[in-house]
Amino acid sequence: MSEPLTRLIVLLYLLSIVNCRGISAKKQDAHSKVYIVYLGEKEHDDIERITNSHYDMLEKIVGSKEAARESMVYSYRHGFSGFAAKLTKSQAQELEDFSEVIHVVPSTTHKVQTTRTYDHLGLGLSSEIPNNLLQTANMGDGMIIGIIDSGIWPESESFSDKGLGPIPSRWRGACEESEDGSFDPKKHCSRKLIGARWHMRALMANSRAYDAKLYNATANNDYLSPRDGPKGHGTHIASTAAGSIVPNVNFKGQSGGTLRGAAPKARIASYKVCWQDGSAGLQCEGADILSSIDQAIVDGVDVIQVSLGDVGLPVYFDSDKHNGIGIGSYHAILNGITVVAAAGNNGPVSGTVSNVAPWEITVGASTIDRSFPTPILLQNNITLLGQAFVNGIKGGPYRIHKESACSNILYAIEDEEERRLSELISGKLVMCFNSDPMEDLYVATRVQQLGGVGVIISKTLCDITVPVADDCPFIINVNYEVGNKLHRLLEANRKLEAKVCPTTTLVGKAVPIRVAHYSSRGPSTIAPEILKPDIVAPGSNVLAAYPKIRLDQENGYGITSGTSMAAPHISGIVLLLKAIHPDWSPAAIKSALITTGRVTDEFGYPLYTSGNPAKPADPFDYGGGIVNPNAAADPGLVYEIEKPGYINYLCAMGYRKAAISRLVERPMKCPKKRPCLLDINIPSITIPSLRNSTTLTRTVTNVGPVNSIYKAVVNPPDGMNVLVKPDVLVFSAKVKTASFTVTVSPKQQVNVGIYNFGFLTWVDGVHSVRSHISVKLQALEPYNY
Repeated sequence: MSEPLTRLIVLLYLLSIVNCRGISAKKQDAHSKVYIVYLGEKEHDDIERITNSHYDMLEKIVGSKEAARESMVYSYRHGFSGFAAKLTKSQAQELEDFSEVIHVVPSTTHKVQTTRTYDHLGLGLSSEIPNNLLQTANMGDGMIIGIIDSGIWPESESFSDKGLGPIPSRWRGACEESEDGSFDPKKHCSRKLIGARWHMRALMANSRAYDAKLYNATANNDYLSPRDGPKGHGTHIASTAAGSIVPNVNFKGQSGGTLRGAAPKARIASYKVCWQDGSAGLQCEGADILSSIDQAIVDGVDVIQVSLGDVGLPVYFDSDKHNGIGIGSYHAILNGITVVAAAGNNGPVSGTVSNVAPWEITVGASTIDRSFPTPILLQNNITLLGQAFVNGIKGGPYRIHKESACSNILYAIEDEEERRLSELISGKLVMCFNSDPMEDLYVATRVQQLGGVGVIISKTLCDITVPVADDCPFIINVNYEVGNKLHRLLEANRKLEAKVCPTTTLVGKAVPIRVAHYSSRGPSTIAPEILKPDIVAPGSNVLAAYPKIRLDQENGYGITSGTSMAAPHISGIVLLLKAIHPDWSPAAIKSALITTGRVTDEFGYPLYTSGNPAKPADPFDYGGGIVNPNAAADPGLVYEIEKPGYINYLCAMGYRKAAISRLVERPMKCPKKRPCLLDINIPSITIPSLRNSTTLTRTVTNVGPVNSIYKAVVNPPDGMNVLVKPDVLVFSAKVKTASFTVTVSPKQQVNVGIYNFGFLTWVDGVHSVRSHISVKLQALEPYNY
């Protein structure tokens, strides 16, 4: 499809929704078909009168009461007014001329679809999709994932064991009883949820708040058991990675479709290590995390999912009780267990990525091709477009009260100021500017306390849509451009009023995919030579299971955002990869994901970030790119790392002999010449300080056709020369691995001080095995001004 035509289609769609209309992709013909006649808000609550008025209107078109009753399909009379009826094209056009009719549109046919993220990644449920990893791996049947998080809500349909066979015989785990009666292993565990444990000893021992006393679960609204607490973090993650197939799921009427995890037939073992701590949120102790990883290893999981923040591997291992992820994950990968961790939500600032050990898969977040446009109808036929979850007509028109900053509302705690704001806000729609997206929900709550009906929040970025409970004011997010326009209109007319139309869901090519602004960025501050994050996956507005005790969930499902939501996408995909490649090591799986990631959109344009301002994304934003599961199943070549390679990493980092010996569980002495981090066999090249020519070595293993020939294609970073020797690799039944050197040298001796990016790709006509090259030229020694 041509770009102009695509733009025209998008424009027509947007024009339809700003008038609160739907759109049909079907051609109309002379025969009768079902049309939806939308009349807007109800004028009263007498549903019989409303229905009769619908018949009266239809009778004027079709000619008789009898014909009207035969034509009527539905009378919409509860949330709004309208009806569906069988009409010809000319009858529908005639109805549109009625003054009380807002619009008439054909009823479109909607196909059953996923809640988007996995279809977006090419893992559709249809068996007709070619090279579909989901089908090839039998949806992950027989694989086991360990979720280390805040527990699980076992009653969710996402954890149904319907259609599953026996629990894998290799499983050695268990379901533990609760101390408060909230979890019964016989009742709550199944062939889907095959393990459920809880770890909190370190939390009790280390926290001054508890002073080594028993954790007061009741006061903290949590459970002394594997059951998830009110945050629902663990439940959401578990269902995203390996949730069972659940049809007809939506959130406030949006994102409708079939909900599932990446590996819907995989089994789940939950390890609760995070506990609600009042206003402090979830508290997760490193030693508890380490204990859970240790348990998961012996229980027999295939993948460990850890969506928890960490500061990286500690230099001195006497502090390992505060950092369980880096250490525990090392032991896991030595047992063949892949560990997937979240990169953190401290973006878009560079150098903020966490969980940076080279043996972990560190996951950043992207948006997906889905948005939730919500029209705001102003006087004088002015329409502004925001992002929200508005289910049904919200009434109005409402007067708009303007505050320059949302913080004025949030922190108005003095009685006199609160009374003043309450008088200004009560019964109105509030508009304010906010720089912190994490405060949106608090702003809405405050507006509710002051009597407001809703809030329009103007901010830099709108790729996160904040859900709220049904009894809370709705939140509409608009960007600064729209916010400033509304601000000017309010300056000109202090009595400006607005109506809010229902949200629609827009998916597909009209919605650009970006690296999420909150996703933590590289380079790693622990070891900048190790590119982090490794990969990105959908993390914004992810719909998954929630505990039914959460106020902002809907029928046990809810939407949230973060790298915590991106990581389980990768965990689930790893389950699928392990199902079809049981002999692949964690390093091979990681390599396959990184070298096949997408760095352009479907039109070939480069990926952008959602930062302010938006910029072309680079490897410190996305690692290898946006995950491409089907390509990762057949990468051609992989970069393997054996145990000695990880020990070289520790020696290169300068860890003490005693510390390394403790980690590798045997006496260990590093070589006299410290190993170079640049030679760690990872599928990327990052040189943080290039002064002269530098040569490094890599080794690849052929996992494709036995007899293969690969040629090197180099796109060097600006200002650099890159030489690969040899530039042709030949594989056969006898030659399964091949080594090569990469020499990077500057074209000029200049002190650039910033990174430039390129890549090396090995190609054989079928596979493209890409390694990113990131180089910072620093010809002079660093100095302070």
